[in-house]
Amino acid sequence: MTAGRREHEYEPEPGLPEALPAGERVLWQGAPAAAWMARKVFHLPVVVAYFALLLGWQAATAWHDGGTLLAVRQALAGSLLLVSLALGLLGLIAWLSARTTLYTLTDKRIVMRVGIVLTVTYNLPLRCIDAANVHRLGAHHGDLALVLRGDTRIAYAHLWPHVRPWRLQRTQPMLRCLPDVDGVAAKVAAAWSAANHEAATAAPESASPSPALPGRSAHLRHAPRAAGAAAGH
Repeated sequence: MTAGRREHEYEPEPGLPEALPAGERVLWQGAPAAAWMARKVFHLPVVVAYFALLLGWQAATAWHDGGTLLAVRQALAGSLLLVSLALGLLGLIAWLSARTTLYTLTDKRIVMRVGIVLTVTYNLPLRCIDAANVHRLGAHHGDLALVLRGDTRIAYAHLWPHVRPWRLQRTQPMLRCLPDVDGVAAKVAAAWSAANHEAATAAPESASPSPALPGRSAHLRHAPRAAGAAAGH
């Protein structure tokens, strides 16, 4: 479990809008990797390549028209400043997005504290999650998308960028750019299994089969099927 980062004085515990109920405990806390946020979420390399093509075209045009290095420098001077400001701003937004985000896994829920200017906290009970799918970004980094059960809906715009891309109608909250996505997936699978087993034991008369956490990660496939599911926490 990584050390939590308290961004706001009103937080009784880092990343949590209120103190956890008696008996509930934090299993893991983490945040996105800023470099991967810039690369995969804000597509900084693509933007750099786009601006490089524009500057190259502008330099070639200036050379063709003036034919001197001085003419090329004069043509690029203003553009380079604007490009630098744009790339710096995009990188800053990616860093702030990672810096102000904190994901928390307890034995009852997943809590997402997100937002740069306006902070929003989402409580996702483990018993209201149907699946968790891993999307790898590198050897160790990756995203973990959560498929919510039933009619649970969260607006895409409210979650972005912590949401699976292009799932507009049935949004999937996503833990973005996790440094150890396999380890987090294993913890989520174990907590999900335990929470659903507890719910099935507490209310066996209303139990119905509930699927294990599937996904493209072996850590998620091994979660046993719960005997049933109760109402969300």
